[in-house]
Formats: sequence, C-alpha cells, structure tokens
Amino acid sequence: MLNLQHKHFRFGGCVVKMSVHDQLAQCLCDLIRLLWTLLLPCVFLCMLLTATLVVLVMGVRVWLQANRNARRARDGRPTVAFFHPYCNAGGGGERVLWCALRALQNRYQDVNFMVYTGDQGVTNQQILDGARRRFNILLPRPVQFVFLKHRLLVEASLFPHFTLIGQSVGSIFLGWEALTEFVPDVYIDSMGYAFTLPVFKYLGGCHVASYVHYPTISTDMLSVVRERNPRFNNADYISNNLFLSAVKVVYYCLLALLYGLAGSCSDVVMVNSSWTLNHILTLWRATNRTCLVFPPCDTRAFLQLPLDEDSDRKCHSIVSIGQFRPEKDHRLQIRAFRKVLQKKEAGLVAGPGGRESLRLVLIGGCRNQEDEDRVLMLRGLCQELGVADRVEFKLNVPFEELKRELGEATVGLHTMWNEHFGIGVVECMAAGTVVLAHKSGGPRLDIVVPYEGRQTGFLAEDEDGYADAIERILALSPSARLEIRRNARLSVTRFSDQEFEACFLAAMEPLMGTLER
Repeated sequence: MLNLQHKHFRFGGCVVKMSVHDQLAQCLCDLIRLLWTLLLPCVFLCMLLTATLVVLVMGVRVWLQANRNARRARDGRPTVAFFHPYCNAGGGGERVLWCALRALQNRYQDVNFMVYTGDQGVTNQQILDGARRRFNILLPRPVQFVFLKHRLLVEASLFPHFTLIGQSVGSIFLGWEALTEFVPDVYIDSMGYAFTLPVFKYLGGCHVASYVHYPTISTDMLSVVRERNPRFNNADYISNNLFLSAVKVVYYCLLALLYGLAGSCSDVVMVNSSWTLNHILTLWRATNRTCLVFPPCDTRAFLQLPLDEDSDRKCHSIVSIGQFRPEKDHRLQIRAFRKVLQKKEAGLVAGPGGRESLRLVLIGGCRNQEDEDRVLMLRGLCQELGVADRVEFKLNVPFEELKRELGEATVGLHTMWNEHFGIGVVECMAAGTVVLAHKSGGPRLDIVVPYEGRQTGFLAEDEDGYADAIERILALSPSARLEIRRNARLSVTRFSDQEFEACFLAAMEPLMGTLER
C-alpha cells in the first residue's frame, strides 16, 4: 500500500496536513510567481534594446543618406557602384564586370560609375590597363575606384574551418567599410557576396542588384552531405562519421536559410546559367526579379582557327583546360585516359597506331603552392598508372600556345561536377574540338545541348563513361566529327559579348529607371 508522507502546518490554531502532491503544487506556484517577477524586467529590457537598435539603425541610415545627398549635390548626377574586391584579376568574373561597365557607360552617359576593390598597390589606370590587356575591353570613360583595406576578411585562407560562414560574415564587415567610404545610388554585387545586399539596401538606402556566378550554398551541397558522399568539400572524416555529417547538415541548412534571406533583398537578380538559376530560385525565392544572363565569352581568337577534317592526323590529342583546383577532378581525366590506353593497346579502340597515337594534355594555371603540390600529386598518379609518357602538363601557358594546342586537339575534356557555367567548355567548342564534358551543371543544361536539333558534343559522369565516350569519338569518321565540331562552333554565338550586353541592359533597365538625373 502506498504510504504518503504528510507535513504538518499550524494555521489559525489548527494543524493542517499537506500531502506530497500539495507540496509539489505549492512549489510550482512559487516557481511561477518567481518566473513572472523575472519576466516583466526581461520583456522591458528586450523592448528597450530593440528600440535602441532601431534608433541606432535609423540614425546610421540618416547619416549615410545625408552623405549621399551631399555627394549628389556636389556631383550633380547619380552613381552606380560595383562590389568586386578582386577586380584586378583575370578570370571570367572580371570579364563580366568590365563588359557590364562598358554596356552601362555606353547606354547611360549622365551616370557616374564606381568599383569597390580590395586590390592594393595599383592605381586606377593600372587596373584599367589590365582590363584592356587581358580582355581587350576599353571603357568609354574612366571609372572611380574605392580601395578597400580589409579584403582579407573574405579570404578563404583566414577560415580553415567553417569557411562559408566565416567568409559570409567577413563580407558584411567589408561591405560596411565600402558603404562608409562611398554611398551609391545603385549597388551591384558582381562577385557573389550576397550578405552585403541588406547592408547597402537597409542601411545605405540603395537600390541593389546582383550577378550570381555560383551560389554560396546549394541544394546539391546539402545532398552530398546528407548522403555522406566524399568530395573535395566534404572530407572523408566527415562523410564517414554519422554525427559529424548530421552537424554539417544542420550547419548547411542554417547557412542556406541566412543566404536566402540576404539574397531576397536584391531588387534585380541575374544568374549566369540554368543550373545557378534553379538553385537561386529555390534559395532566394525571388522568381519575378530573377533572369538568366549568360556570361560573355571572348571566342573571337578561337573562331579564327581553321575547321577541317582530321583524317590525316596521326596522333589524337585530348586537351583539358582549367586551373589545377580539386573540384576540376583531373584525377578522373587521368584514370579514364588510362582505360582508353589499355583498350588501345588491346586493339579495342578504332584508328591506326597503338598508345603512341593518343596523348592527354592538361593545360591550366597554378594560383599558389597548394596548386603546385596538386600538380606534383597528379604527376605521381600518372607514374603509378603507367601513363606518364602519354600525359603532358602545361602550366600557366601563354595564350598563343593555348590556342595552338586547342587547334591541334581532337577532344576537349571537362570533368568538373556541377560546374556553374563552363567558359572553358565554350572555348573548346569555339576552337573546333569535339567536347566531352561532365553531365551536370552548366555544360549539361546550357552548353553541350543540341543546336537546331543537331549534336554539339558528348557528356559523361564517371570513369567508365568518359572512357567509352572517348572511344566513340575516336571511332567516328572524320566527316562525322567535323559535323559535330561545326554545330558546336555555331552554337557558341549565344555566349558573345553582344548577347551579354543586350541581356544585362534589359535586366538593369527597371533599376536604372529609378535614378534621378
């Protein structure tokens, strides 16, 4: 039998017995009273802090807008600013910047243009001379530069762990530095720093636009971690550990939520490929403000290469162009090439000659010591697989040598999973190679697609698939290969400077129309 203990209390001369349940109820009531007495001060404190924050934000906004109004009164015209901390580099993103500036300057004569850059030790003219030398782009008139001092805040090397969130937070502080240096009327993020958009929109009162080359976080990245697949951005020790994988999924989901909130601030969103478009629509949920604007690809020099049958070619070159970064997956190229050589030696691949009739040429740039170490590792892999005599590495080659190698190549090879666009693939097609690209991302959705119903190249996704595709290309007759090469060359007109500028201006028209001149 349950024996409940009782406690005796004297109340008004009478003794009152309290059971355990009564005691628990009494304790609960006391606890509720205590929490209530603490709740009111906490609510008041939260309201006070919120009001202080709102007043502070409004004060900062008024101060920044006063700076802009003073500048407008002084200059007499509005200013459009691009946020591009690495504008003195020579990549595809920088070509987008200079082509966009040239298009806007030609269209809007009464607007000033400015670029936020983190490049130090260079002058305005040196940056403009570099754009003309690298991209053959000469702006109609000079632009103003604001030189930022804290670009280190967005360097991946500063954040060996939690790199994405580290760079995102760093971009907020770099954006704040840019905004306090100069308050524009229209702000364009042309490098993918989405977390700067709310800074300029809500603190600076600017109209904001963005050109997205690659989403900071994507649903594909989430899938890789959920499925525990090892990749260059998902280390083995994480993919092999259930707990660490779960933590990383939560981390990615939170980052995706914050990234979507920041990106949704953009008044105009431009993306460089259908692959990027699908992810941005999912994350930013700005369907009515998002449009596809293919990046400008300078293919004029490659289009001048002769396009003839290769029937008299004794050695077929398979050429890959791209920086020696882990995501380019040069290891896959070497392993697939080894399989082709094995079949060639066994007489299973069409065409005269043995292994000496094939060569793999890896052309690319090395940015730092890490890339150079990766090349050494790839050379070691070639030795290990017994293909070192048929694989050539060409690092940081001049443009003329690149053009010559592509002009002599039979196959243009690309193996990056989920490449957001693929300018290298476009260049291979313009040069007249038969392109073999990864069956994902921009190459699958936008580039290696039928042109007027005719084939423009091949796609593969694993070692066997690439080896089989190379065999099929080599087995084609020279006239059949020539037909594919012609179709591919005709299709790259979609990615010209003129097409980019027309689409970019059309996308920016609503925002530029808001400027008071």
